[in-house]
Amino acid sequence: MQGEGCSAVNKSFLNGLFDQIVDRGRSLLDLSLVGLGQGDSIEDLARALLSGRGESSGVVIAQAILAAYRSLEAEQKAAFFMFLMEKFAADEDSVREAASDYLEHPGPSTLNVLARATEAPRQEFFRRLNLAPGGTADIVAMRADLLDILKEHPELAPVDEDIVHLFGAWFNRGFLVPRRIDWTTPATILEKIIEYEAVHEIHGWGDLKRRLDPVDRRCYGFFHPSLVDEPLIFVEVALTLDMPASIQELLHEEIVDTGKAPTTAVFYSISNCQKGLGGISFGNFLIKEVATDLAGELPSLKSFVTLSPIPTFARWLELERGNEKSTVLDGDDLVTLSALDEAGWHGDKNVLRDLKGLITGLGAHYLVAGKTPAGRPLDPVARFHLGNGARLERVNWMGDVSDQGIARSAGLMVNYHYDLKDIERNHEAFANEGKVAASSQVTKLARRAVKAAKPAETADQV
Repeated sequence: MQGEGCSAVNKSFLNGLFDQIVDRGRSLLDLSLVGLGQGDSIEDLARALLSGRGESSGVVIAQAILAAYRSLEAEQKAAFFMFLMEKFAADEDSVREAASDYLEHPGPSTLNVLARATEAPRQEFFRRLNLAPGGTADIVAMRADLLDILKEHPELAPVDEDIVHLFGAWFNRGFLVPRRIDWTTPATILEKIIEYEAVHEIHGWGDLKRRLDPVDRRCYGFFHPSLVDEPLIFVEVALTLDMPASIQELLHEEIVDTGKAPTTAVFYSISNCQKGLGGISFGNFLIKEVATDLAGELPSLKSFVTLSPIPTFARWLELERGNEKSTVLDGDDLVTLSALDEAGWHGDKNVLRDLKGLITGLGAHYLVAGKTPAGRPLDPVARFHLGNGARLERVNWMGDVSDQGIARSAGLMVNYHYDLKDIERNHEAFANEGKVAASSQVTKLARRAVKAAKPAETADQV
């Protein structure tokens, strides 16, 4: 208890200290102190930030840039990113000269010169921008804007690549703080869990309380010291006696005390919370962290599985139905699948009976053999779990009958199995050879779906 009291005092002291620092920073926003004026453009401020001034003046300018950026309209933000790309790019003459010197005199010193020459000044700009109080959160928000702008201006990709490069260091696993989220967690964070849930919508506080019930539920998140009370990612876990086949049963089942200790930990929802951190991988670290924590807390756990969506399956199936050269659909299949065009098809028992074998087989084929040009699974969730070393264990018919589940996955869900003894082997086979680890049940389903082509190679494991 004494430790808890000291902790509270320390937190209060630190919060007060941080508030004083922030207030002092705000008082420094007199740009005249650093030879600039309120009328200077954000481009002028950006040039000034890279001019080699002292750290104090750099903080003032960084704050002014962030304040100016927040006032920009969408088109003005796009113009600012274009300015950063064109004016703060690496100098090509310097790169050529450094490359030539390295080729003539290879060694650590010339290599370092080359590395410095190839780094765009944009990276140093963002490093200095991060000096401002709250700078990290603002830069994450800037990148969220940039991701939207990239849709119309793909030429800005080099700016995005520079930010992602920096984020790789700033959000390194060593800086991430894992925290269990429960009903005693501050309401500000719980509200964000409701807001950020991206897989299975949380219907208010009652629903959230059920998902946090300490008897058979767990929730964990990753946090970063620079984004106070802002989860980066969180995972929801159910503790069960077996591997579940549907999300509706898992989410709505009542607590039943059977007197038996749980044997299965089910990861049923993983939500990334910060759009600006898209492409920065946290989920693999979080799953391993949670699995380790749960294994220590509950020795009865023997299996770690997921209950996952297949978010791009329905779109692929629609394209395949229009593909005259399809190797998985024939004329009879097309007739059967025409039922999907009718609203509420999943409420008709006769339709479900006719579709079950066909769609589960197609879903298995899609997960096992559907590949991008780079040879990776088409489905992003499959890429994530298979890349982590999980195994495709089971395809579940009508595993998600929500509107979203029907629209995106034709109702299918899949279990991925994290078998600790096979994770490393599966990961290496996937990373090096593109092999998909799948149970014999899934592999057989996938093979039955193929009409005219040889199925993709899999790691057939039971």
